[in-house]
Amino acid sequence: MRKFPAPALAMVDSMRAAAAADPMRAIAFGGAPGSNSHQATMQFAPEALPLPCYGFEDALDAVRSGAAGAAMIPIENSQHGRVADIHFLLPESGLSIVAEHFMRITHALMALPNERGDFGPFQAAYSHPQALGQSREYLLARNIVPMSHADTAGAAAFVAEKGDPNLAALAPPMAAELYGLKIVEDAVEDAHDNTTRFVLLAKEPRDPAELTGGQETAMTTFVFEVKNVPAALYKALGCFATNGVNMTKLESYQKGASFAATRFYADAEGAPGDPRVDAALEELEFQCNSVRLLGSYAQARKRG
Repeated sequence: MRKFPAPALAMVDSMRAAAAADPMRAIAFGGAPGSNSHQATMQFAPEALPLPCYGFEDALDAVRSGAAGAAMIPIENSQHGRVADIHFLLPESGLSIVAEHFMRITHALMALPNERGDFGPFQAAYSHPQALGQSREYLLARNIVPMSHADTAGAAAFVAEKGDPNLAALAPPMAAELYGLKIVEDAVEDAHDNTTRFVLLAKEPRDPAELTGGQETAMTTFVFEVKNVPAALYKALGCFATNGVNMTKLESYQKGASFAATRFYADAEGAPGDPRVDAALEELEFQCNSVRLLGSYAQARKRG
């Protein structure tokens, strides 16, 4: 059932009403108010109208339907890797990446006090699977069972709704204030430099001509499917090596059950219009079954 917990509903309704009045200013995000995606949205565009959606797919749907001008979506975390399903959702969305944003992620353990006025022991902690993975060692050391929820702030709202002091949530500290929980411990993530990369998606791609030849380093994200032949990936990567294009990310994934051909999600420095990038992509199309550009945008953080 795709419904926010009761403590979040009034805020969700208020934000949705504001976004409906000016949808082009709205940036959709997956999760309840107070989630990491909400905070990333406001960091990136303080003047935007945040539009909470139950999940990432709902946020993308909001852009496609015109309910929002863009969507802020997390795609990878420095500690826990790829955000589940994103490699499938982005190519199928029909939207284009127009910007990226990096945000330091911190989680707090939060709960309601028990009858004694203190906290714990906790039977379980609810959060998004990414947050649970980023705090795995912390939970394991305290024998707290991790329980998956649709998003971090939604987990905090869920714990508040349940009213059970034996349950806790892992969520941004902001969520404790929004949903009436108390912070038991701050900064429970296992790595001090825990960082998530977000991308901003819109209906219309950014014009690569705005990026080439400027002061900022351009990035291009694309997916490609190699042929099921020996050295297929070697030949694909050679397209970038021989043209002097720096590929900063390469990740494989399978679509369908045949396992006959592998797809790759990749980032490379530069944008179409740069002769080196154009040559690399042209050669890549020759070497692969398919190539699909997901967008070009300004690099937000220096790679390497």
